[in-house]
Amino acid sequence: MGYQVSDFGPTSSPLRGRIGGRFSSTGRIWSLGPFPQLQSPRPREENCMADQLEHPQSRFEAPLDDDLAGIGFLNENAPCFKALIVYIEHRYYGESIPFGSMEKAMENENTRGYFNSAQAIADYAEVILYFKKKLSAQNSPVLVIGGSYGGMLASWFRLKYPHIALGALASSAPVLYFDDISPQNGYYTIVTKDFKEASESCYETIRKSWSEIDKVASKHNGLSILSKRFKTCTHLNYSSELKDYLNRMYAGAAQYNDPPRYPVTVVCGGIDGAFEGTDILGRIFAGVVAYKGNRPCYDTDYSPSETSVGWAWQTCSEMVMPIGQGINDTMFPPAPFNLRYFIEECKSYYGVPPRPHWVTTYYGGHDIKLILHRFASNIIFSNGLRDPYSSGG
Repeated sequence: MGYQVSDFGPTSSPLRGRIGGRFSSTGRIWSLGPFPQLQSPRPREENCMADQLEHPQSRFEAPLDDDLAGIGFLNENAPCFKALIVYIEHRYYGESIPFGSMEKAMENENTRGYFNSAQAIADYAEVILYFKKKLSAQNSPVLVIGGSYGGMLASWFRLKYPHIALGALASSAPVLYFDDISPQNGYYTIVTKDFKEASESCYETIRKSWSEIDKVASKHNGLSILSKRFKTCTHLNYSSELKDYLNRMYAGAAQYNDPPRYPVTVVCGGIDGAFEGTDILGRIFAGVVAYKGNRPCYDTDYSPSETSVGWAWQTCSEMVMPIGQGINDTMFPPAPFNLRYFIEECKSYYGVPPRPHWVTTYYGGHDIKLILHRFASNIIFSNGLRDPYSSGG
């Protein structure tokens, strides 16, 4: 796979010529244009829909590189259609960061203003049209494919650019996790269900652990005790630091509970496999070790990454997903989503308030079946029911 770089910001954008967009293509299986014509790995099957299809892959909130070697579905099926696969990097991530650096790009509201989903899918439209013209493939149909946030973009692209994309495959795309369309606790309800199905005793141990953490933390030198018991790399200043760390671990295990490892099973195996007589917190720590591996210490600090920095802005501007935890409806302590607090927090970070209703205003969401029936077609929404985001898909 070779990288090709082009300036593809929308023509009306003042970033034209200053924002570089990166995409990767698999020219080896394209039967037109200057790319090498190689025999498909397997013969064309009877159920192939067309001889030539383009499959632009919407990359979501991260650099492009990590996905190229790991996406098997497209690479395995593209030869059947003699298709060109184009992986498109989302603006403001990876090598598609404008203004020279992420720090500069996130500096103020003027530089951040072009960092949104509408601009991203406009980029995708320009890339696709560029390829179709360059390869003299104007009559080749296009399918857009994405997962998670990329799946949301794929479905929205089909809605906004039906003249470019024939259809979309939106995998694990929580397009309904906005406003009050889906229940706030949907995500954590499914995380809880995943752990409970893996092991009832594991679920009960996790559910009881939060009060145990608070109980120990309230004692004299309680935070020092917790820091020692969980081998944290830095001393805990608040019990919430440990609870947030565990929350992220459990949610991540459920969200990426893929074979062959099955992280939920790994965590529960550690919790249930602790020596007989081990108390609740000892069992929880055994689950941490099973999942994270045996380490000298465990870093409970949240380390920002390019993805977290970018996604924080996106959630504080337009991707306002009201994910919360209710009272006694999950294995987690209550933490309902508070929109007023969220708005104030975003204003303190970025100086601008979020737009909590913008996604449903711009893309739709309410009465989604009616909207798709009237204005869209050929969109496949695929969800695994153990995926926490399926509650909003």
